[in-house]
Amino acid sequence: MATAEGRSLPFVGPEHIDLAVLETFEYRGPDQEIVTETAEFSAVCPYSGLPDFARLTIVYVPAARCIELKSLKYYITSFRNVGIFQEHATARIAEDLHRLLEPKRIAVTTRYNVRGGFDTTCTVKLP
Repeated sequence: MATAEGRSLPFVGPEHIDLAVLETFEYRGPDQEIVTETAEFSAVCPYSGLPDFARLTIVYVPAARCIELKSLKYYITSFRNVGIFQEHATARIAEDLHRLLEPKRIAVTTRYNVRGGFDTTCTVKLP
């Protein structure tokens, strides 16, 4: 009987996350909370190479810039073959968007599909 023990599927490192695709547009208006969600976030477990799927929620209050959604989709898709821990993926998205947008506040939450019987939700909040 064949076993998958000790095997890993190939994947790339976090240096392949594509920040260059992110675009913004100017925002002038009252404070508003913007919520953007997708159930199509995936990255790769760095131990097994198997995909981790999550619902990604981004909540932010813009100061002067908003994220352009098509560019966000390309950025999020660039995680697809990246080996990265769930907690690190959440932090990376929050930090990248915080640097780009300089919002009044931002929170990024990932709710991962069950893996090994565990539900995992990660949240990073930045001022």
